[in-house]
Amino acid sequence: MTGITLTTEDFERLRSIRAGQPELIAQSLINRTRRDLLGGDGRLFIVAADHPARGALGVGANPTAMADRYDLLDRLATALARPGVDGVLGTPDIIDDLAALGLLDGKIVVGSMNRGGLRGASFEMDDRYGAYTVDEMVHAGIDFAKTLVRVNLGDAGTAATLQATAEAVTQAAASGLPIMLEPFMSTWSDGRIVNDLSTDAVILSVAIAAGLGASSAYTWMKLPVVPDMERVMASTTLPTLLLGGDAGVDPDETFASWEDALTLPGVRGLTVGRTLLYPPDGDVARAVDTAANLVHPASASAPVAS
Repeated sequence: MTGITLTTEDFERLRSIRAGQPELIAQSLINRTRRDLLGGDGRLFIVAADHPARGALGVGANPTAMADRYDLLDRLATALARPGVDGVLGTPDIIDDLAALGLLDGKIVVGSMNRGGLRGASFEMDDRYGAYTVDEMVHAGIDFAKTLVRVNLGDAGTAATLQATAEAVTQAAASGLPIMLEPFMSTWSDGRIVNDLSTDAVILSVAIAAGLGASSAYTWMKLPVVPDMERVMASTTLPTLLLGGDAGVDPDETFASWEDALTLPGVRGLTVGRTLLYPPDGDVARAVDTAANLVHPASASAPVAS
């Protein structure tokens, strides 16, 4: 794995800050070098790392791949150092670690409001938000908000989720904070929640999510790549980032599907996590560079020290 490697001294400093100088975390975040949301090409490539807080530690066949926080931070450090990577998506614990380590200068920080419905829980569809609030993101200098919006027509828990999301969208628009909604039509199946990735279901989820809140002026979409993405993107005028999902068995096929979808009107880039942070060959830098080249061909071609 080439690129930046965090040292034992880095992690010792992080632990010392957390134990003895926690105020430095907020200072590091608010005082970091900021940038415009969109660069010259109008596109964004965001590395996602909000999985652990919702109880999703597995990658592929390894159910605890993301359990080692130091390993995850090391992989994120490598990813954030690569050319063409615009920023990172995470819950406060991840973002605070990265800020304390000094890894967020010049990066877009996307704050995950997270979901309360933990994977496998009986209350999984009760997706109340339990991490960042809009007010706290504005106060902390977070650049972008992100929410998950699962719509289950057979579960009354969806009503509270939609209401909470509508309130978050309204607050974000009033504060001028871009907010990214990740909608799915979901159902219970054998005691677990399954997202419907058919084209028609994704289109329906977009229609529902786009109408949430008192204003859609600052609303973005975060959508899966599904068959007939042309139809999906024809269903909305909102700027859209593509999500990566779980690592596939054929990385080349995954990258090819992203490349095709990135050409569609309205698609502004990628938000990808596990697929790039835990690639089958273990080479995070190469996986990230491949994705970055799809989003920002010119900047991703620039050499970077390994």
